Amino acid sequence: MDPAQPADRVPADRTPPDGQPPVDHPVGAEPAATGPTAPAVGEPALVAGEPAPAAGAPAPVAGEPALAAGEPAPEAVGQPSAAGPVPGDAAGGPAAAAGTGERPAPPPRVAAAATKAERSPKDMAISLLVLLIPIALLLAFYRGFLGGDQATTVDPAPAIEQARSANTFPVSEPQGLASGWRTVSARYQTVEGGANLRIGYLTPEGRGVQLLQSNVPVEQLLPAELTDQSQPQGPTELAGRTWQRYTARGNQQALVLLEPTRTVLVVGDARDNELRDLAGALR
Repeated sequence: MDPAQPADRVPADRTPPDGQPPVDHPVGAEPAATGPTAPAVGEPALVAGEPAPAAGAPAPVAGEPALAAGEPAPEAVGQPSAAGPVPGDAAGGPAAAAGTGERPAPPPRVAAAATKAERSPKDMAISLLVLLIPIALLLAFYRGFLGGDQATTVDPAPAIEQARSANTFPVSEPQGLASGWRTVSARYQTVEGGANLRIGYLTPEGRGVQLLQSNVPVEQLLPAELTDQSQPQGPTELAGRTWQRYTARGNQQALVLLEPTRTVLVVGDARDNELRDLAGALR
């Protein structure tokens, strides 16, 4: 066991650490500080050009890699970052709320969904009204200025003239109808077994009536126009002619005039007096 050394005595063993060249110092003199202190045995040396650790910063633990060149030194625990607050640590953020015990604010998407769910029925009604007002204005313009509710009228003269030119059967046309009657269709065409002249009307009450003149055999014509279950309901006299009343499809009714060379039908959902007006006006 070596004898105790005085406190001011420099150890005789001046062997430098591993990997360092020996340096001679005068006896009794302290070595001058010429640079950063060499790392302890087992610690990695700082990379060339790397700044020394800040004062008060913890020394690297043995076994941890040294900081790369230009990499900022880690900040001391408890000190704020120079780059600004950490996301979430701002006032009202989750981290701050956790420290104060307050409930964190919901994310923007959750807040927007909650606001949407809180819309009242009044708001929904106002939104619907905003959509319906332009539609109502367009509909009123269409009906009031463009005549959207009025049926398109046609001139039956070309179809009547075509039927007369074909000379397949005698052709009649109504005379002296009231001004409320409107012709909406007129067509002459040849069909199996003969030909048809079909003219469509709207009555003053807005109901539909067809005037059909044809030379198709009656046993073929009536089932096709009035259904197979159509039955005569009795005769009626109109303008000196005897017509037969028939049932028809749905709520329709018909007046049928049977002649040797043609059959005349007045059929529709109009009232009985309107059917009689049209049938009695044929000349």
